[in-house]
Amino acid sequence: MSAIPVIAIFDVGKTNKKLFLFNESYEIVWENSESFTEITDDDGDPCEDIVKLAGWVTSSLQEVLQLSQFAVQALNFSAYGASLIHLDEESRTIGFLYNYLKPFPAHLQQQFYQTYGEQEKIALETASPALGSLNSGLMFYRLKYDKPKLFRRIWYSLHLPQYLSYLVTRQVVSDVTSIGCHTMLWDYTKNQYHDWVRAEGFDQLFGPIFTSDRVLKATFFDHPMKVGVGMHDSSAALIPYLISFQEPFVLISTGTWSISLNPFNTSPLTAEELQYDCLCYLHYQGRPVKASRLFAGYEHEQQAKRLAAHFQVPVDYYKQVAYDPALIDYLRRSRPDAGNHFEKVKAPPLQESLFGYRDLTVFATYEEAYHQLMLDLVSQQLISTDLVLENSPVKRIFVDGGFSKNPIYMALLAQAFPETEVFAASVAQATALGAALAIHHHWNTNDLPENCIQLKQYTSNGPIAQ
Repeated sequence: MSAIPVIAIFDVGKTNKKLFLFNESYEIVWENSESFTEITDDDGDPCEDIVKLAGWVTSSLQEVLQLSQFAVQALNFSAYGASLIHLDEESRTIGFLYNYLKPFPAHLQQQFYQTYGEQEKIALETASPALGSLNSGLMFYRLKYDKPKLFRRIWYSLHLPQYLSYLVTRQVVSDVTSIGCHTMLWDYTKNQYHDWVRAEGFDQLFGPIFTSDRVLKATFFDHPMKVGVGMHDSSAALIPYLISFQEPFVLISTGTWSISLNPFNTSPLTAEELQYDCLCYLHYQGRPVKASRLFAGYEHEQQAKRLAAHFQVPVDYYKQVAYDPALIDYLRRSRPDAGNHFEKVKAPPLQESLFGYRDLTVFATYEEAYHQLMLDLVSQQLISTDLVLENSPVKRIFVDGGFSKNPIYMALLAQAFPETEVFAASVAQATALGAALAIHHHWNTNDLPENCIQLKQYTSNGPIAQ
């Protein structure tokens, strides 16, 4: 029996690290996952153990290459962004993979903007809200002035997805999706590194820029294959939708964050949009994708805990709550607001919901209170998604991730966008699949898959029977 041709994909998240093998029909035929305990960096802050991660990537790849039932033709990587890894002159990693949640020193932020101009101007040009350590460009700036001895040893720097590719190819490259994801490195108005990046000499420490649909040829343990340059996970998750749907759409990718992605909105970011946590990503082929972020998953988690404590039910009790249109109607007509907090939570950056200010004793049941929570969250989702919908011909909204499985959220979202078709979308391992599809034409002679996304349409009354 001949070996099955496959592509191997490493999907590296903050918590779980996964390896998948996809066959030529993009079905998962083998998988493995690991999670690693964080270590502390030289400041005592938690960070990824890059030595352990690199060891797992190389040993896992060696393992699958030895599986006789599979023939690995190609390899690619998706990983979280906003994180840089540095190499010295002898190609050894130096320093740490600093955590993007690490507090950013106020004096360095002040120094940066005093040197290079107003925060709002740079944010507009780089399509990156000022997010401190979540801007990998600022983290690089911090390294230069906070740890100058370490900085002087840097020969090359790579974002995490490109470092994973480097482990196999030994080639230093940069990728558009990693550069263009709230890094503050890329000038969207000039389509090149921002002037401040050049002034600091950082552009000399990055490799040549590749789009995510290109590959490098490499041999790993005597096994030749085509290797992608790696890509940012949010951009990878968008690819199955771009391949499956030609009509303009918005994807709301939900998890801890609810990220509204509109690949069909080409208008430049405005100052108001930046205030509301809008930004731009770079599409895997280098085009801008306007996006807005809402901390909705985190807020839902916190309020579900609060509800569980108040009503003395399990934390996940909300999974048993069915959508009740009559209850929604009652709440809209009769529920008192939360005092003078309404304008506060409508203002940027939409980090918390109105529900956090509500008095739980006014709700007769858990079900009533939970429906109000979802009303409050969707009212913010409307504001957030509207920002990327404006001036674009979108007629469909797809929702994937946790909220796509929440019937109350989905029905209320359909109500919030009555002129737009709203669908819950399900894609098995969308991020890994996207990284595989990005380099499809380099290894797979079959047509692109047509049915990799399952859809369920919703109206204000609930799902439409399929």
